[in-house]
Amino acid sequence: QVQLVESGGGLVQPGGSLRLSCAASGRSFSVKTMGWYRQPPGKQRELVATITSGGSTNYADAVKGRFTISRDNARNMVYLELNSLKPEDTAVYYCRSEIQYWGQRTVFQYWGQGTQVTVSS
Repeated sequence: QVQLVESGGGLVQPGGSLRLSCAASGRSFSVKTMGWYRQPPGKQRELVATITSGGSTNYADAVKGRFTISRDNARNMVYLELNSLKPEDTAVYYCRSEIQYWGQRTVFQYWGQGTQVTVSS
């Protein structure tokens, strides 16, 4: 029942920057690990970065030093700052969130609908 909505995608030149946002909406839940994945045209979806509820981060080798993931626990939001963008960063970027409803032990995974990032001259 939780919904994830991404925003901030668009067209940017090589070397440019973007900031993606993802908001989790719903009731009576806690957000655990959140992350960003991307899927270039014709390729499989791949992990970009994750961040735990405590702020521990993990990045794919391809984006280390260029992208930064962060979150606002009070607002149930996660962000991805994309810097020094390259054409190979072009993809649909998806937000993912682990959700635990209050009073339950099961952890569910939710996905956003995706936002397009295009890096081109």
